[in-house]
Amino acid sequence: MSYQSFEQVLQKCHTEEKEFWRVILEDDMAERNVSEEDSMEHMRVTWDAMLLAAATYEGNLNSSSGLVGGDGRRMEEYIHSAVTESLCGEYVDTCIAGALQMGESNACMKRIVAAPTAGACGVLPAVLVPYFQKRCKDTDKILKAMYVAAGIGQIIATRSSISGAAGGCQAEIGSASSMAAGALTYLQGGNCEQIATAAAMAMKNLLGLVCDPVAGLVEVPCVKRNVIGTVNAMSCADMAMAGITSRIPPDQVMDAMKEVGDKMDTSLRETALGGLARTEEGMKIAEKMHSSHKNC
Repeated sequence: MSYQSFEQVLQKCHTEEKEFWRVILEDDMAERNVSEEDSMEHMRVTWDAMLLAAATYEGNLNSSSGLVGGDGRRMEEYIHSAVTESLCGEYVDTCIAGALQMGESNACMKRIVAAPTAGACGVLPAVLVPYFQKRCKDTDKILKAMYVAAGIGQIIATRSSISGAAGGCQAEIGSASSMAAGALTYLQGGNCEQIATAAAMAMKNLLGLVCDPVAGLVEVPCVKRNVIGTVNAMSCADMAMAGITSRIPPDQVMDAMKEVGDKMDTSLRETALGGLARTEEGMKIAEKMHSSHKNC
């Protein structure tokens, strides 16, 4: 992507009086030398893959490690339980269930959309699919929101990182949450500044989040962190729509994420050498899995 910053995108939005999604769409057309129809069709294929992944979740499946599986189904059962009224409400709970389900599907080797990574695959569809089903059955509008998300993800990847190995989980779940926050803000009618603000606030809330996968697998705590990224995105979109702003400009927030990632100890960047992976229980799980692999 030719844009290195939110500032450049926002300047383009203002000088040419274009929406955020349109600026990103035209950049994709220029970069890949494709027509608007071809670019939109490519995004439509991605959206269809998200919808299919959400529709084909299997709550009876467990990952090969046995560490995750079935929680998305349990969340759905809780949503419809007549026994306990949830704290978040049905809509937010549906998004939570979607995040769990997509993360579990990834761990169970089903087809997902890496947005921006496989480990953070649950956040964007968790906010977009329920929005589409319950609030806005307009596919073109959703596709435009996905261009917003894609533009945010590209800026973060250019200025910082979307890799847990390079920047910790802030680079994966943090990036996904920023992308989702911006997409939701667009869907709610937010302007270009509000989109950038939502993305900045979402990342700020997750700065310093380490990548400490138990046994080196993108399962624990990764799947449940998709839920945190999802709820964070929704709250930041609402704050942006309320007129709340980020005191730190979006580009400076992403630069800070890179600095934090660079200073993060190697053991806390997807190596399974620190954090939750090195807890007593985490090490027991890793040893058990290592022993089972040796016996295969």
